[in-house]
Amino acid sequence: MSQNLEYIADTSAGAIRDLGVARALLDGIRNGTRGPTLRIYQPQPTVAFGARDRFAAGFPQATQAASAHGFTPALRTLGGRAAAYHLGSLVLDHLEPASTLYGKTQERFTQFGGLYASALRTLGVDARIGEIPGEYCPGEFSVNAAGRIKVIGTAQRVTNKGWLFSSSVIVTDPQPIRACLTDVEAALGVEWDPQTGGALSELHPGITVEDVKDAFLAAYATEWDIRETTLTSDVTQTSRAYDERHRAE
Repeated sequence: MSQNLEYIADTSAGAIRDLGVARALLDGIRNGTRGPTLRIYQPQPTVAFGARDRFAAGFPQATQAASAHGFTPALRTLGGRAAAYHLGSLVLDHLEPASTLYGKTQERFTQFGGLYASALRTLGVDARIGEIPGEYCPGEFSVNAAGRIKVIGTAQRVTNKGWLFSSSVIVTDPQPIRACLTDVEAALGVEWDPQTGGALSELHPGITVEDVKDAFLAAYATEWDIRETTLTSDVTQTSRAYDERHRAE
């Protein structure tokens, strides 16, 4: 029998607030008022900096570079390095309860990487799991297109009562991503290959954000009983308390 999954089709509340909403949803998981949840939205232009970035000597210059390109710099509590996304992207936040802090972290990277790659393959994408040499925010379980362009980055936040698995998918409009990350990574002193930072549309002209979202939902429907819902006012209210924690300026 399929597990129930609440699906929140959402709009971006802004770079800072979007990260706060994810934290507020995880709070609901932790206190037992929320079950398995999937939130999908198109984000406003954002550079989400990881904890390591924050302590880099060039961090102030990196946040300024992000802003200069029209991307809001934000601090995320998930792992990894700086990642950029915008309205030509999707963010998927999948949250579930858990009985322990330990175990299954690696399994989730494998599971969701496989799920998302298989969804992209239904659109004709040569989706592969694995790090491309020189990619931004490098990850063993990144999803790339044809071994050339990183298109999905994944990260987790794990607590003793639940977890958040967050993924960003770059679908269209690659040039702002590439230009922004070029200056951000230079400020941070991180070497990378700009050709690895693009979008699905470079290899698949005509692909849309809606196409990709529909493919992901179809993939989810093979394993979960999806029940569409909306973001509740209590989550929105709780999310505001996290604003200052996610500000990078």
